[in-house]
Amino acid sequence: MIVLLIALVVVAVLVIWTVATYNSLVGTRNRAEEALGALDAHLKQRYDLIPNLVETVKGYAAHEEETLSRVIGARNAAMSSSPAQRGRAEDALSDTLHHLFALSESYPDLKANASFMDLQRRLASLEADILNARKYYNALARTMNDKVDMFPSSIIASVFHFARLSYIEVAQEEKAVPEVRF
Repeated sequence: MIVLLIALVVVAVLVIWTVATYNSLVGTRNRAEEALGALDAHLKQRYDLIPNLVETVKGYAAHEEETLSRVIGARNAAMSSSPAQRGRAEDALSDTLHHLFALSESYPDLKANASFMDLQRRLASLEADILNARKYYNALARTMNDKVDMFPSSIIASVFHFARLSYIEVAQEEKAVPEVRF
């Protein structure tokens, strides 16, 4: 009788542990999906802001058509990219936006334009939100990957086909240390 009771307790503990581990994996996966959704929402806001920015610049720097076309092309490429290509497309878009803001330095009237300044401020705020969303997602990806890889939760992850999540990485150009000269 005692052996049966001990066996039931062991089975009950294993069932509770399995359910708790499974629920933890599901919760982490769902939070990661939510984080990607929030990142997509921030990216959409950025995509929607770019045409207004380009139109404002176009009024002051119409002969800079190549730069403006590159910005719109990079925006369209980022919007239509697959999740696997999104990182590179977003990096290309950020690069063209940096060129656009550098271009504004050559046009004092543009730099003084309230609409341009507001758009630039909003874009900077969105970039900060995008960075924070990427950090949050990467933290969840690390948590999920730890659970998928570490024993004993790796057993449940394997049985129920939970997979590792990929990280959103920074472009190689952004990793480089800037060179400062005086």
